[in-house]
Amino acid sequence: MPIALLALAMGGFGIGLTEFIISGLLPQVADSFDVSIPTAGELVSGYALSVAVGALLVTALVSRLPRKAALLGLMVLFIAGNMLSAIAPSFEVMLIGRIVAALCHGAFFGIGSVVAASLVAPGKRAGAIAMMFAGLTTANVLGVPLGTLLGQHYGWRSTFWAITAVGVVAFAGIAILVPKVGAVDANPAGLRSELRAFRRPQVLLSLAITVLGFGGMFGVITYIAPLLTHVAGYASASVTWLLIVLGAGLFIGNIVGGRAADRALGRTLIVLLIALTAVLAAFTFTAHSRPLAAITLLLMGAFGFATAPGLQMRVMKYADDAPTMASAANIAAFNLGNALGAYFCGLAITAGLGYAAPPWVGAIFTGAGLAVLIVATALARRSTSAPAPEREKTAVRVA
Repeated sequence: MPIALLALAMGGFGIGLTEFIISGLLPQVADSFDVSIPTAGELVSGYALSVAVGALLVTALVSRLPRKAALLGLMVLFIAGNMLSAIAPSFEVMLIGRIVAALCHGAFFGIGSVVAASLVAPGKRAGAIAMMFAGLTTANVLGVPLGTLLGQHYGWRSTFWAITAVGVVAFAGIAILVPKVGAVDANPAGLRSELRAFRRPQVLLSLAITVLGFGGMFGVITYIAPLLTHVAGYASASVTWLLIVLGAGLFIGNIVGGRAADRALGRTLIVLLIALTAVLAAFTFTAHSRPLAAITLLLMGAFGFATAPGLQMRVMKYADDAPTMASAANIAAFNLGNALGAYFCGLAITAGLGYAAPPWVGAIFTGAGLAVLIVATALARRSTSAPAPEREKTAVRVA
């Protein structure tokens, strides 16, 4: 794999820390600002919604910049947002810091996915995207547990200062390792042409699959700390190594899922979403047993993140002449799913259903994503098998 993928993974590592670290620190942050845990969960949903908005908006704003310059500018935004979170005197200011950091997220992974795919042969593109996303999974395996441990011993602010330092290192890595490439908007017809890709049914269905399929797992991850302590009966100190278990599942799933998607994209996604729905449903029951909860956590991470490269490839496949905006939109979809999952899981907790409720709420989300995928796959097969004149009419209608 090209060494530039390591630089992209480095940026993904920092962004992954920012996104996921809050789940391990949620109780401490809630106590610090004297708010409830569901209210503190707004730091997750607020971040995710900002990613959803910023993915398209920020990508459009940097569309005329060289891709390397755009990636460096996005990392500056990331550093500024985490510094603001570290010094936040109130919950509201910390939320603003999270929003600032989130604005770079979608555009970074959207542009980075296109760069990663362009660096390798067509048959290795999902694997290259998985390599970039390995930064996210490494953040979960190493960064989140260590960051949680740091926050438990020296306060959650120390964790955000550490993330700021990671951002500086990532900036240097991108500056040194990523080659100079063309503008973000490489489509000669311009940004307007890229936006027309969103009129294609398969692109929209792909985004819906991402929102629902990914939203289920991350709704559970948002409240994983109280679930493990209040339901499974683990001590607070055990959350650190349990996050390592989750991160190991994410890392393994990402690599295996990328390779499987390169071989059979549609079949891989269907199998993975079936498995993830089953695991989330089972978590409702296994959460009451410490050993079974740990095993289920590993499986949830593995099956959940194994879908990420395939979901990213699916939307790029059906928007092949407009990959940058479609790729950024799918990152927005990941995080919109994150926000919706966290919101509805929080509603279930607030309604008095307890911290064991998020897994079955997540199973409903992922099951809905599976249903949309099955419908989308059937429509794609029908379109492929249609007579040539009919396909041409369809192409004209959705172009």
